[in-house]
Amino acid sequence: MGGERMARSVAAKKSVKPAKSSYVLDEQVGFILRQVWQRHSSIFSRDIGTNLTPTQWAALSKLAETGPCSQNQLGRLTAMDVATIKGVIDRLTARGLTETSQDPEDGRRLLVSLTRAGQQLAEKVAPNALAITRETLAPLDAREREMLMALLNKLR
Repeated sequence: MGGERMARSVAAKKSVKPAKSSYVLDEQVGFILRQVWQRHSSIFSRDIGTNLTPTQWAALSKLAETGPCSQNQLGRLTAMDVATIKGVIDRLTARGLTETSQDPEDGRRLLVSLTRAGQQLAEKVAPNALAITRETLAPLDAREREMLMALLNKLR
C-alpha cells in the first residue's frame, strides 16, 4: 500500500502544471537592474586597473571631489549605510589611501580625507572609471544614454 501511495504521489507531481502568473521575472525592473549591475561590475573589475571594489572607488572618488568630510556624510554622499562605509574606510585606511582626523569645528567628529597616495590613485584611476561608464553604456546611442541617465536620476 505504501508503494501504491508513492506512485500516485509521483504521478500527481508530474501532472501539476505551473499556474499562469502575471509576474514574469524577466520583465521586472529590479531583475533587469541587477543584470545590468552584474554586467557593469564585471566591466569594472576587469578595467579599473587596480585592486578596488566599486564601493571603495565611490568613496575615493567622492573624497577627491568634495575633500574631507565625516564618515557619515561620506556614506550619505555615496549611498552606503553606516556599516558599509565604515568597512570601506577601514580597508582604504589600512591600504594608506585614506586617513581620519578630528574635525576642528567639532572635536567629537572625525573627518575622512585622502592621503597623498589616495589622491594620486584617484587621479590615476579616474580615466579608467570614465571608460568603464562608456563601455557600460556602449550598446546605447547618445540620445538613449542621455535618456537612460535622466530616467535613472528620476528614479533615485
